[in-house]
Amino acid sequence: MRKRSLDALGLGWQPPRRVMIAAGVLAALLVLAGAAAWWTGRGHSDSASAPHTGSSAPPKSTSAPAPKPPPGGSKVAGPPPIADPLAFARASAVMLWTFDARTTSRDDQLAGMHTWMTGETAYADWDSVQAQIPDPLLWSRLKDNAQHASATTSEAHFPSAFKQALTENPQAITEAYIYAVTVRGKTQLAWNGGGGGAEDRQITLAVQCRPGKDCRLAAVAPRVAP
Repeated sequence: MRKRSLDALGLGWQPPRRVMIAAGVLAALLVLAGAAAWWTGRGHSDSASAPHTGSSAPPKSTSAPAPKPPPGGSKVAGPPPIADPLAFARASAVMLWTFDARTTSRDDQLAGMHTWMTGETAYADWDSVQAQIPDPLLWSRLKDNAQHASATTSEAHFPSAFKQALTENPQAITEAYIYAVTVRGKTQLAWNGGGGGAEDRQITLAVQCRPGKDCRLAAVAPRVAP
């Protein structure tokens, strides 16, 4: 079976050199490169007067090990027992877009996020997930300004290129059961002094849902796939 990159399908995803899986188009979903903008997004109507600085994205780190949950557990809710990729992707998006810098440290946030990851390390792109939060300096600024966010989702769907790949090769997904899902929703932001705002969000995720097991997050795409 010939290997192809999802970049050829317009998704901009390419498997790194460390992963060599001849499972066709869907194999590229096993490990995704790059980083998306962190959850608070880019600007809103009150950005001129708000401490929110979501236009900055931290550089991708390839050397930092994945954090372990701190003793006593993380303040980030753990993954729900969901076996449906669309429903799990929606829950994952809410998790990635929700934070409370008033009560949660950056390390605890990362530890909580890591509990959502697939345990199959060959298929997990932790760098793309941890890139969703700001660097330590920016997190401290969010804490100083008591910034926090909640999130809701409005819909989730399989990108057109992913559905086309399944049509062309229905058996390819049985290699690792990785599904591409694009989720749309909204975040509600608030900070000191009564500041706040809302913004529309969208993200494309790779989730692993093996038969008979709960889904887990595999990666975040570097850009949204329609």
